[in-house]
Amino acid sequence: MSKTDTTDTTGAADAPGDDALDATPAPGDEAAGADLSTAPREETIGGPTLGVVGWIRWFWRQLTSMRVALILLFLLSLGAVPGSLIPQSSADEMKVADFKKAHETLTPLYEKLQLFDVYSSVWFSAIYILLFVSLIGCIVPRTWQFVGQLRGLPPGAPKRLTRLPAYTTWRTEAAPEEVHEAALAVLKGRRFRARTAGDAVAAEKGYLREAGNLLFHLALIVMLVAFAWGQLFKSEGGKLVVEGDGFSNTLTQYDDFKSGSQFGVDELEPFNFTLDSFTGTYEKSGPQRGTPRTFEAAVTYTQGDGTDKKAVIRVNEPLKVGDSKIYLIAHGYAPVVTVRDGQGKIVYRGAVPLLPIDNNITSTGAIKVMDGYRDKNGDKEQLGFKAFFVPTFAGAGKGSMFSQFPALDFPVMALTGYHGNLRVDSGLPQNVYQLDTSKMTQFKVGGGTGVAQRLVPGETMPLPDGAGSIKFEKDIKEWASFQVSQQPGNGLALSGAVAAIAGLTGSLFIQRRRIWVRAVRGEDGTTVVEMAGLGRSESAKLPEELADLAVALTAQAPQAPEPAEAEAEASEGVEK
Repeated sequence: MSKTDTTDTTGAADAPGDDALDATPAPGDEAAGADLSTAPREETIGGPTLGVVGWIRWFWRQLTSMRVALILLFLLSLGAVPGSLIPQSSADEMKVADFKKAHETLTPLYEKLQLFDVYSSVWFSAIYILLFVSLIGCIVPRTWQFVGQLRGLPPGAPKRLTRLPAYTTWRTEAAPEEVHEAALAVLKGRRFRARTAGDAVAAEKGYLREAGNLLFHLALIVMLVAFAWGQLFKSEGGKLVVEGDGFSNTLTQYDDFKSGSQFGVDELEPFNFTLDSFTGTYEKSGPQRGTPRTFEAAVTYTQGDGTDKKAVIRVNEPLKVGDSKIYLIAHGYAPVVTVRDGQGKIVYRGAVPLLPIDNNITSTGAIKVMDGYRDKNGDKEQLGFKAFFVPTFAGAGKGSMFSQFPALDFPVMALTGYHGNLRVDSGLPQNVYQLDTSKMTQFKVGGGTGVAQRLVPGETMPLPDGAGSIKFEKDIKEWASFQVSQQPGNGLALSGAVAAIAGLTGSLFIQRRRIWVRAVRGEDGTTVVEMAGLGRSESAKLPEELADLAVALTAQAPQAPEPAEAEAEASEGVEK
């Protein structure tokens, strides 16, 4: 069997393509060479003839074009940059206030541009809504066109198949009807939509390419809806809980809380939990010394029916209660201290959570005695202590006071005391882990030097002039910080992301193509078979696929000898 090359050999004057290149196209050529895409066709409208309706149509066509959708998507990504670099009021008002104090010149400009509230700003919302409308306006007409293509039939064969980019031909002794039946069977066996149209069989395949394209754009819409829904109805709060203490999911219990504009306080999931214990173990040697090996919080929680349940919360393994998820995000130590006045009366006793400042849990914080303390003259006064804690002290004279290891191997706490007014009643927000000493006087300890005094568990630091004492108790508790969040759009966003990846994969790797098989009776009585293929885009796989189909078809319609070969065989028979 001999077969022509599967590439176009008609000469440089005939560019590869469909029969739309013919000067006088035959009937059916336009359908055969029709665009295989369902993208809306843009019409050029002359500027001077546009009226109000014309301008509206022009604006709508521009908005729903893929070019504008990509521009809007880029602008949306660009607009999110300042939201990541500049403190946002919805996330942390304290950081916004600090930023405004430090940048007095930039603050008025940032406020006019709404850079402290990027995600709820007018300009960001406008980009978001325009992108949403653009995608919908793009996908709806393409969907209807795609449905129409699915309901339609493969177009008939062009007049001259030799002009298509992939082409092959041979002669066979089988009748044209037999070739058509065999071609239908072969093409349908390869999952082509095929039909007989005139003197040829027309087949088409690759509809999933456009389906994947539509799925990708639809998934983008789903993701936009999910993100908007999540921003409007989300809630997220943090709470630091010391061992033995509990938490109830009410707004007043949170250390910090933020929510979407459409979230109602009555939507908080009703539950409470108690931190029974925190367990943390660390690598003791090697290059990963100090790396956590066990990091988990054992809790007892109650939901709705009042039944106590036990659970263990680990990093990336949250506790799910209804629509809320409770994440373990941080850990530290809370030394227990006792403060007495000059008469020995206990004015404060409790565990004081301190915040870590390095990986070895070197921690700082403040101890505030706001009520119940009186000085030696009987006047009411407030006490404050700056605390610096290390779970593993290197030892006196062995470098600075920073922890050498995260575990409680050699705990030491340094305290600096103050007396006066803590300014907690000034009406201004105040960090519970920091001490405002602007209205306070430092106690002179350590022989009047004012240097902080180091204590080990069980030791007491006396305050000068009979002002009382503070004792570092032997009991050191641990605390865990939890994040309680409700994100209603997360599941929808994940589904949209998976669908977008699947759709993009289909649109990139599936090729829309058409195959035609023409079989006509030749002048010498044999059947001339022509096969040609046309793809939406150039691909080396189309000629390969056509060759494979041709091999399968020649098994049922074998190649007949060429006329010269037939005459030679006949002559040999006569001579014999």
